Amino acid sequence: MLTIKRVPTVVSNYQEDAAAAEPLGCGRNCLGHCCLPVSKLPLYAFPNVPKPIKISPKEDRSSDFFLNTLLLGQWEDRMSRGLFRYDVTACETKVIPGKLGFIAQLNEGRHLKKRPTEFRVDRVLQPFDSSKFNFTKVGQEEVLFRFEAGGGNLPHYYDHAPVNQNSPPSVVAINVSPIEYGHVLLIPRVLECLPQRIDPDSFLLALHMAEEAGSPYFRLGYNSLGAFATINHLHFQAYFMSTQFPVEKAPTGMVTVTEGGVKVSRLLEYPVRGLVYECGNTLKELSDLVSSVCIWFQENNIPYNVLISDMGKKIFVFPQCYAEKQALGEVSQELLDTQVNPAVWEISGHMVLKRKKDYEEASEAYAWRLLAEVSLSADRFNEVEENLFEATGTVKPEQMHKEGERLKESAFADAIAEGCVVLQ
Repeated sequence: MLTIKRVPTVVSNYQEDAAAAEPLGCGRNCLGHCCLPVSKLPLYAFPNVPKPIKISPKEDRSSDFFLNTLLLGQWEDRMSRGLFRYDVTACETKVIPGKLGFIAQLNEGRHLKKRPTEFRVDRVLQPFDSSKFNFTKVGQEEVLFRFEAGGGNLPHYYDHAPVNQNSPPSVVAINVSPIEYGHVLLIPRVLECLPQRIDPDSFLLALHMAEEAGSPYFRLGYNSLGAFATINHLHFQAYFMSTQFPVEKAPTGMVTVTEGGVKVSRLLEYPVRGLVYECGNTLKELSDLVSSVCIWFQENNIPYNVLISDMGKKIFVFPQCYAEKQALGEVSQELLDTQVNPAVWEISGHMVLKRKKDYEEASEAYAWRLLAEVSLSADRFNEVEENLFEATGTVKPEQMHKEGERLKESAFADAIAEGCVVLQ
C-alpha cells in the first residue's frame, strides 16, 4: 500500500468537526438526509435537451444571470458573511515570464500550520466511508444553490424549491479555502454519497455547468484519488480567472475526429502529457466519450486530472504519477519542500505556492521541472494511450501509429522553426 503524508485542504467550515458524528435530525441545517429533504434551497434548472454545441458564445443573456448574479454574486455574499478562511482576493498573483506564461499565486492561508494526514495513493477507486468528512456534513449556509436539469428550452431559477424525493439534489457550494475568485464545488447527487469517481451523468452535469456559465474564463476541474483529490465524495471544483491558462495556449496535434464529431488531440510542447477532446455534435456526445475515458482510467487504476475549458467545449485529460513517485521516494527534496500538490489547477498552469520564497523565485523553468515530474514517461503514456484508444473505440491502432509518427515529425519541425532545436 502506497501512502503519502500531506496537509488536507479544508473545503468546509464543518470539516474539522467531522469526527463528531451527528445523529439524524441534527437540527443544524446540513446537507444530510436529516435536513436536506425538508429544505427549500434556491434552484437553477438548466434545459436538458440535446442541442448542437455552439462555436460562438450564447446569444441569450441567461449566462450573465447564472455566472455574474447567481454564482459570483452569492459567492461574494458568503465572503461578506465571513465564511471563508482567508481573503483570496488579497493573495499576490503574477504571470511568470516565459513562452506559456505560468501563473503563480502566493497563498499562505491555505496551509495554516495544519498537521499532515496520511493518504493512500495507489487506489483510484476506494469505497465511500461515512465516518470521514463528506459533503452531507456541510452546513447549508455554505451552499449557493442547487443545479439540476429542468424542462423546456430555457433555464429557470427558483428562490425556494422543495427537494424532489425522486430526483437526488446536486448542489453548488463554496470552497472555504479558495484559490481564486468564485471558487466553488459542484457536488452531484449529494445524498447518494458517491465516492470520487466519474460516471456519465455526473460528467454531463459538469459540462452543463460550464455551458450555463457562458464564459471562457470559468473552468471546472476534477482530481481523482491518487491525483490529489482530498475528499472521497464525488465533486468537481470550479472558479473564475480572467486570463488564459498556460495549457490552453499549448499547441496540440490532432489524432482523429470521431463519428460523433469529437476532435481528439495530443498536447504538444507542454510538460505534462495529456489528451484534448473538443466540440462534438452535441454536448452529450462529447461528455459520453470523455466520461468513458475517465472510467477507463478508473478501472485501470491510473490517477488522472481533468480540466473543462471553453464553456464545456474543450476538455483536457491528464494521467499522472506524482503522488506515486512521492510515495516511492522518487521526487527530489527540493520539490517536496515547496509543499505544492500538483492537482488539476497546477497542471493547467496555475501554480499555488505556500512559501514567499518560492513565489519570489518562481520561474518557467521551475514550473516546467515540477510538472515534468507529474507526467507519465513517453513510453508509459504511449502504452496507456494505445490501450485507451482501443478500449474506447477512438481510433484504430494502425491509424494511431501512423498518426503518432506524423505528429512526432510535425512537432520536431515546429521546434526547429522556433529555434528550440539546432541542426548540426
